[in-house]
Parts: sequence; C-alpha cells; structure tokens
Amino acid sequence: MLRRTKIVATLGPATDNPEVIREMIRAGLDMARINFSHGGREDVRRRITQLREAAAEVGRPVGILADLSGPKIRIESFVSGKIHLSEGQPFALDTSLDPAAGNEREVGCAYKDLPRDVKAGDTLLLADGFIILDVVSVTGTRIECTTRVGGELSNRKGLNRQGGGLSAPALTEKDLEDIKLAAEMGVDYLAVSFARDAADIRRAQAELRKWRGTAHMVAKIERHEAIENLSQILSATDAVMVARGDLGVEMGYAELTGLQKTIIHQALAANRVVITATQMMESMIASPVPTRAEVSDVANAVLDGTDAVMLSAETATGRFPVKAVQAMNEVILGAEKYELGNPGSVRTEGEFSNTEEAIAKAVMYTANHLRVRAIVALTESGLTPLWMSRIRVDIPIYAFTRQEATRGRVTLYRGVYPVQFDVTHATSQTMAMAVFERLLEQKLVDVGDQIILTKGDLSGVQGGTNTLQILRVIGG
Repeated sequence: MLRRTKIVATLGPATDNPEVIREMIRAGLDMARINFSHGGREDVRRRITQLREAAAEVGRPVGILADLSGPKIRIESFVSGKIHLSEGQPFALDTSLDPAAGNEREVGCAYKDLPRDVKAGDTLLLADGFIILDVVSVTGTRIECTTRVGGELSNRKGLNRQGGGLSAPALTEKDLEDIKLAAEMGVDYLAVSFARDAADIRRAQAELRKWRGTAHMVAKIERHEAIENLSQILSATDAVMVARGDLGVEMGYAELTGLQKTIIHQALAANRVVITATQMMESMIASPVPTRAEVSDVANAVLDGTDAVMLSAETATGRFPVKAVQAMNEVILGAEKYELGNPGSVRTEGEFSNTEEAIAKAVMYTANHLRVRAIVALTESGLTPLWMSRIRVDIPIYAFTRQEATRGRVTLYRGVYPVQFDVTHATSQTMAMAVFERLLEQKLVDVGDQIILTKGDLSGVQGGTNTLQILRVIGG
C-alpha cells in the first residue's frame, strides 16, 4: 500500500550524520525542511548538499523546503538566565533596558515598536502562551503588566499579543539575505513565516525571482491577520502551512482544531497544497515512541485531507530522528485505511480555468469509476498532477517529468510520486511503449494492468496537457 500523505522533516544537528539522513529517506522522508532560524549559512549549504547526496544514493527523490525565520518577537535575557513569575506579580517589558539586565521586575524586548502596538487592557503571551501578562499601562518604552498566569521564564522566549496586531513586517533583513541563499541552493519551496496578507507572499516571491530562484511559495498561517486574509493569501501562494504554535497562541488553543480543518478545506478548494505542522510527535524528541494523543493528532490531519505532516524538533534535535519518521509513516498508513468521504470533488458548476484542469478532473472522475492500476501524467510544470491530487482517490498518480525542479516540487503533493522521464525522446507512436517500459522497470504495474495517461500533443511544452488515454500495459 502506497502512502499518499507526505512526510516533511526538519534537518538539524541530530541529522548531520549522512547515514541518519539515508535512513530517514528509507523510512519515508519526502521533503526536508531547512529552518533558517537555526544554524549559519554554511550549515544550510552543508545540509542541503548532504541531503541531495543521500537521496541520490538511496535512489529516491526528496524535496527541499527552506523556512524563513520571520519577525519572531522575543524578550531579551535575564541576569540569572531565568526567573519565576507568580500570579498577580507586577512585571514590565522595556525596550530601552539593557538586553542582558532582565530580573524578576523587568526584562528588555528585542522588538522596539512593541510599546506602539499595545495598550492598556491587552493580553501578552510569552513562552508559547505558558506565561500570560495583562497590560496595565504603556509609558514611553515601558509596558507595565500584571502576571495573570505565572511560571518559569527564561532568556529569549517568544512574545505574542493575543488577537494579533503586532506590526512587525513579515520579512526581516535576515530573511532577505536568506532568500538569496535559498535561490542559490535551488530549493523547491520557500516558506514565509508570520505572513499577514498576500502582499507579504508577493514581496518574498519578487525577492526570490530577483535572484533567479524558482521555488514555489508556502505561506505559514500563524497570525490572527492571516486567518482574516486567508482567501487572498491562497490566491497568491502555492501552498500553506498550518503553523499551529504561534497560531494557537494568538487565536487561543480552543480554536486550533477548527482552524486547522478550515485552513485545510479552503486550501484544497483553492487547489493549493497544505502542510500541517508543530508538535505532531513532540514527545519523540526524547522518547522512541509517540503518545496516543500524538498518534490521533497525526491521523486527524490525514483524515482532514492535508497533503503533508511535518516533524520539527523531533528530527532536528531529537534523540530518535529515524524512529520519528518511521512512526509518522506507520500512523499515516493506518489512518489512510479509514479515510471517510472525499475532501475534494469534481465541481459541477462554473467553467474550468484551462484545458489542463478539465483533463485532470476528467481523469479523477474516470479513475473513481474504472478499475485502474495507475495514473500517469506526462508533465513539465507538475500542474496537472497537482489538480488531480486535490481529489481523494486510492490510485497512485505518477508525475513523469524530465524537470528536476518539478520532481522536487511534486514530492509534497498528496498521492503524487515523481518519476524521471524525458518525454522529448519518444515519438507519439512510441510514447506509450516508453511509459510502459518505465512503469514495468520500476515495478509500479504489471503486464495487463489498465492505466490512465495524460499528455499534450507537443511533448516538452509547459501547459500543453490536452489528452486523456485509457491504456492496457503490454510488455516490450
């Protein structure tokens, strides 16, 4: 049984051994995430090079997602490294305070515009929402608060305003430098952290194109404003990530499950790819097995129709990176046996935007009503298999393409598998036999199986898919 939902895993110190990466790929890794929030530029280059070498050795395509740091708003540091806040205790945030002079009365803040963005009555959330402060007053650079929920607070913890509203731009100066590096390394996807609207995505894309990068865009949905602007963000991006950490802090944890389902549903309806992320198997940072709650969390995302689920610290810094991928693989396969309903459907109203979409939807309708072993899309851009993948079907979709960038990109599409194939080397008369030969060579079908093939009249031309064929596999 082929696994349809894809696995994204973050590279980090725990994966710097090439054998670990090879084992992760064998365990089911589909796309590697490079987190620009950690490590230097040489770490990025080295990890991408190691990944590509490992994927070539294993013989399995693996995509690359570069994740920008974005404007993570943090407090500064404490003299003693950490403090303990008690309920009702006064505490102040002061942007003019020495960055290393924090104590039990006050701490600095790296985001200098914070006093302009908050007012008395606001709620501030620190350390992923574990510390809650009520703003009493704002005077100059100083924000006086009362501790509503206390606990241990250590250096450089994140800070959010409940309900959003912080004006920090989505792209920092560091991000602009990292976009240049992402273009240089030829990554497949570029994730924009803390995106507020479509303009943030377009700005990142323009910067990427300036450096001749071809990566597709991922909007990380983790701000209150991003929820309000979700439809326009979907119109500007290629994919979204349900980034449940900061989203849960800003929107409230009680809203998180409903928001996840809403984002996934709207992304699928807009023919966009969606990744579900954050703490999916958090316990596996230190444990060789996930908790039952984590198993249910991953399975729930799969049943919601997400294209991919993501591992973060579990593989980047955890003790069991390979086991985490293995566990994710097993949970997905288990969940996919019980998928109910169809998150996507062949729409019956309105007009298709182009011939490719019409062909893709016709293929999936046919595949759901005919005994077919495989769907083969001869593709340059990967757009036709993307549209096919929006409709749930158990039949594997093979993206036959000569384009390395397209093979990397489709590793994220649910139920789509890249196959290297140069369509320009076959004539229209020999095309089917060449496809059969490749399928049989990789043991993807048997002689006598029925397949659906989509292609264009002009081989190697992007956007030219206009033909659907139902074929029976024959040997050479």
